[in-house]
Amino acid sequence: AVTLAGGGTLRARRLLVATGLRDVLPDVPGLAGHWGRGVVHCPYCHGWEVRDEPIGILAAGPASVHHALLFRQLTDDLVYFSRGTELDEGTRARLAARGVRVVDTPVTEVVTGEDGSIAGVRLSDGQVVPRRVLAVVTTLLARTEGLEELALPTRDLPGGMGRHVAGGTAGATEVPGVWVAGNATEPMAQVGASAAAGALAGAHMNADLAAADTEA
Repeated sequence: AVTLAGGGTLRARRLLVATGLRDVLPDVPGLAGHWGRGVVHCPYCHGWEVRDEPIGILAAGPASVHHALLFRQLTDDLVYFSRGTELDEGTRARLAARGVRVVDTPVTEVVTGEDGSIAGVRLSDGQVVPRRVLAVVTTLLARTEGLEELALPTRDLPGGMGRHVAGGTAGATEVPGVWVAGNATEPMAQVGASAAAGALAGAHMNADLAAADTEA
């Protein structure tokens, strides 16, 4: 049974978890308010909309370097804010070869302009680096709030990128009667892939119910 926030209860013999994921942003003052508009995470999801803009990369680890090289395809004006992350000389040379400026001065906040959009990034020395778009690598966490009693198996993503619900063939989990589909188990899946995974899981759930009814 599933208990709803309003106190109601839904009963079913099989359950498909399609709760998606939550993006955890870097802890930078002023950043969260621009999430989904001036702050983006995926060049394939948002790249066309932010092309040719002055873009900044707020580094969070090694994955941010790859992020920078992808976003460099979209703009000639890209600044990489290292934010204390390690960059060896080889990596700095790669970024320089692509015309990416690296700023090592600590970031203190994202500055909002009078029009409500991003105006720039303020550094610890008081300087503001003008930017219109910021790209970040987020931590991807499957939404499992309210599902704790199911004890769904989870796995950490490579490189500390987050955590997802472990699913097998067609999204079947180790918990009997429970399937998972979409970003809760495949964090990189876009809408089409998530919908297809849900349809496949639904077909397997139906087949499982048919078999159970026959055996009963």
